[in-house]
Formats: sequence, C-alpha cells, structure tokens
Amino acid sequence: MRLPTRNRFVLLADLLLILVAAFGSYALRLELTADFFRFYWQAGLWLAGSALVIKPLVYALFGLYRRLWVYASVNELKLVVAAVTTASLVVAVLNIGLFSLNLFGPGFSRSALAIDWLLSLLFVGGTRFTLRILAESQQVRGQGKRKKILVIGAGSAGALVAKELQKNRQMNMEVAGFLDDDPSKQRHTLLGAPVIGPLTDLARVLDTHPIDEVIIAIPSAPGRVVRLVADVCRLKGVPFRTMPGIFELLGGKVSVSRLREVEITDLLRREPVRLYDESIGATLSGKTVLVTGAGGSIGRELCRQIARWNPAHLLLLGHGENSIFETLLELGEHFPNLSMHPIIADVRDRERLQAIFEEYRPQVVFHAAAHKHVPLMEANPAEAVTNNVLGTKNIIEVSDRFGVERFVLISTDKAVAPSNVYGATKRLSEMLVLDAARRTGKLFTVVRFGNVLGSRGSIIPRFKRQIAAGGPLTVTHPQMERFFMTIPEAVYLVLQASAFGKGGEVFVLNMGKQIRIVDLAEDLIRLSGLEPGRDIEIVFTGIRPGEKLSEVLWDPGTPLEPTAHPDIFRLGNGSDDTSALETWIERLLALAQANDGQGIARFLDEIIPGAAIAGTKVDLMDVV
Repeated sequence: MRLPTRNRFVLLADLLLILVAAFGSYALRLELTADFFRFYWQAGLWLAGSALVIKPLVYALFGLYRRLWVYASVNELKLVVAAVTTASLVVAVLNIGLFSLNLFGPGFSRSALAIDWLLSLLFVGGTRFTLRILAESQQVRGQGKRKKILVIGAGSAGALVAKELQKNRQMNMEVAGFLDDDPSKQRHTLLGAPVIGPLTDLARVLDTHPIDEVIIAIPSAPGRVVRLVADVCRLKGVPFRTMPGIFELLGGKVSVSRLREVEITDLLRREPVRLYDESIGATLSGKTVLVTGAGGSIGRELCRQIARWNPAHLLLLGHGENSIFETLLELGEHFPNLSMHPIIADVRDRERLQAIFEEYRPQVVFHAAAHKHVPLMEANPAEAVTNNVLGTKNIIEVSDRFGVERFVLISTDKAVAPSNVYGATKRLSEMLVLDAARRTGKLFTVVRFGNVLGSRGSIIPRFKRQIAAGGPLTVTHPQMERFFMTIPEAVYLVLQASAFGKGGEVFVLNMGKQIRIVDLAEDLIRLSGLEPGRDIEIVFTGIRPGEKLSEVLWDPGTPLEPTAHPDIFRLGNGSDDTSALETWIERLLALAQANDGQGIARFLDEIIPGAAIAGTKVDLMDVV
C-alpha cells in the first residue's frame, strides 16, 4: 500500500502516539506507583506491542491514510471514531484473551483499555483535524480580508449556505449575520453568526454593518420578498444573489454552487402552497412515460420533473435532433440510472408514431409538441394546422389504439376566443382531446395556462439580447399585458393536474394577475444594473398580427370548479360542439394542403367560439 507523503508522516505520528496511549493509559490508571512497575509492566508491553501491530492495520482498512485531512469534515470525524473504536476493541479482546491464558504477569487493568481508547481517539482525531486547522489558517492569511455575507433567512436553507461557506474556504466568504422574520430566532446565533433582526431591518443593517454581499436563502420566498431585497440592495449599492425557488429545486440538491444572480422569475414568484406529491408519484412511478416536444422549454422541464419519480422508461420524442440530444445529455448527468429513449419523429407522421407505440407501449403521454410562435404561425397557417391539429389527432388516435392509460395535452390561454391561428389550432386540439375522452371513457385531459417565463423564442430572452446590445427594448403597446408563470412551477402544476384527471376535463392553472410587458422590461433593465429611460430606452412598436392587449383563461360564463390544489381549477362542461369535428379537420387539412391561408383563417372563424382571425395582414418584419 503506497501512502501519500503527508500520510506517511501521519502514520509515523500514529505509531508514536499508539505507544504514548498504551503506556499513558496505565500511567493514568496507576499514577506511576511502584505497583505499576512491579505488576503491570508486562501487560503494558503487551498492550503497546499488540496496538502497534493491530491499530495501524485497522486504520488503514478504514481509509485513514487515504484521506486529504485538510478538507476533513463531520463525516471524517465519524470515520475516525469508528476506526479507533474498532481497533481498540480488537486490541482489548486480544489482551484479555492473552491474560486469561496467563501469557504475561499477574497485573492487568481492564480500565486501562478504556483509557487507551479515549487517548487513541484524542490523538488520532487531534492529529488529523490539526492538519485542517493549520491549512485553514494558512488560507486565511493568504487570502487577506474575507467578504462579509448577510444571509436572508435563518432556516434550513440559510444554514446550508452558511455551512457551505464555512466548508469552502477558498470562496473567501464568511457569514456576518442573518435576517429572519421569525421572532423565535431573534437574538440567537446560527453556526456562529447572529440573527440580527427581521427583514424590514435590511436597509439599517446595510448602513451599520460592513456587508459585502446579500444572499437570499429562502427557496419558498414569494416575489414581493425577493423584490424588496433587490430594491434595497440596489439602492445601497450592495451585490445580491439568491437560491433558486422551490419549484426549481425539485429533484435537485441545494448547495452554495446553486446560488445565482436574481432573475426576473424570482421577482414574480408566488407563495408556494403545500405540495401534493403522493398523487404524482402514483401516476408516474414505474410507468413508461412519453413526452412529445421533449426538446422544447415545457417538454424538457416535464422530462426533468418526471425523471425524479422513477418511471420505468422515459421516451423523449421530438422533431429537432439537437434539442433532444441536449435534453438527453442533461438528464443523463442528473439521472444516470434512468432508462431513457430519445426518439426523433414528426407527430404528423402517423405510421412512424404507430411503430414507436408498438415498440415502447407508453402508458402515460404528455403532448407538448406544437408550433407556438404567434406571428410566425400567422405567416405560415398551413404549418400550424398540420402540426398542431393533425399532429394532436395522430397522437390521440395512436394513444387510444395502444391502450395509453393517461393522456395530457398542454394548452394555452390563447385558445380562448382566439385572435390568431396558433390559438385557434390549440382550441381545436383541446376539442380533439375532449372528444376522444367522451368517446373512449379514457383519462384524456387538457391543462391550459398562460405564458411561461424564459421559454425559447419568448419575450425574456429577446429583452436580454436587446439589453446586451445596449437597447432599445421593443414593446408592442404600453398596456400590453400577459399572464406569466415560471416554467418549473407550471410543469409541476401540470403533473399535479394530470394526477387529478378522471377524463374529459380542462384544467386551468391559477396564473395570478396579468403583468404589463413594459413593467417586465423595466424590471429586467434594473436587474442588469441599469436604469430605464436613462441607460436603456423602451420604444413601442405597435401590436403585431394576431395579438391581443390581454388574455383570458376561460370563456365568459363557463363555470370554474376548485380542485384539491388551490392553484388548479377545473372548467365546467363547455359548449363546444364537436359533432362535426371530423368533418372540420378534413376541411382544414384540405385547405392546408392547398396552402390557402385566408381560407384557413375564415374557416377557423366559423368553427371556433369567439375566434376573430380572418383579415389579419402579416408583414414579414412582424415576425422578428
């Protein structure tokens, strides 16, 4: 066994201290009286000799000579206790056995064995943790002044941040204190740092304490709390970071490495309600689950959250090979034991879908594949029809034929009184799912929600690019507003709603209040350390084809029913007439085949409740 140079010195120190512990145990027990030399010297020699042979071997078996002790932690302390205790027990049993066989003199002290164990524990642990203390002191001297961190939240997440900063000394940070609104934590200390006061004291603390950075360590903190901290820190010129929100941490590991800059999603967080994980687990665990559109923003997050429920197989179906490959790589890093199958296919290809279902036999299907860019679909209505309508029809029919247990369509608020081709095709997709549920009696459901923050092609990435280019930020109208939700929260609620489904329902997520796009733009500019109107201009470009100033999540007059989850509602039976649905689809597909965009728009206006699509003129510049 080759030992690193430093651990060779540790071994030599152990050999010397083994002797000290053996003889020291008798010396402490008998206080170096004459009896020690007359009766116990042979027992002391046997104890020292056997310990010199046995203890280093046991320590080596426990790996005490393969550790970098400058990074020792509580785990290493547990290892030291286990190794020393095991070695001392072996030595004690051997010496008691030798004494019973009269192999050494009349004097033998069993209590000396216990003292030997205590001394060995002190010496072995002491030498190793002394190495860590010396290393840390050298680091501190080499790094100079350490950054003072104020942690918002003195709960378990705040404690994790403090522990990580203590463990990773190379970060050159230390916790100066905590702020927490819990009165029971006031005037107490956590891991050596004081809980200075409540969150309302933030401005005062930044004025009176030498704080270099603020860390928000409350994953469940709503957006108003994050916004308060961000505004105060920005005013005082103090950098600030945050832990991800609770939905982002699903299936992840909280550590200091996950700290990041505050993002727009953090400002819009809502207070999380109690999670109903049991029903999701019962729906997904041990099942073969297929996700269409698995390379998209919603599809990829669906795969992330489904993966943590240990499905038997996860099928990643998508049309873009690069996005599926990226999803596969990411999931492989975090879930190396998960059975995953990347499938490149077009949902418009029914024969290909039948072959896939024949081979894999999925039990649960989440249909997230869709063309979603509103202006692009206005310019290419035939593609919207074939992908969003025909593709959904194919997936539904193949799912029915191969006995899929549960089918969930991801839909949008733009399906309500649609003013664009995209929304109308999604409303038709909903009709197809509900019609299939009525005909088959199977668990086919729809989950409808508004915009998600940060999806590909959405407004947030576009604003970020414009800020990076120095502006201006382009907003279509000063009163333009939309519902917004973070992708992880939306997907979690989709999984929850799917577990509630009994077949034939439209579930609507509680999206909160609509947010003005111009307010979103101003928040992003400030998060970038700039000021709206001074550093970055906002210009208004006019409403694009197919856009509405605001959205609604259900048709007026449609009853809304609560579910077991306060953020999920069930729509009452709608008035959509699906008796001619098959005929409608055939007519639409014929118009798409003929590439008759205006014909598609006029026909959608005829069959979709509240639709107003025909007459929209699209300029190619409207899509960028």
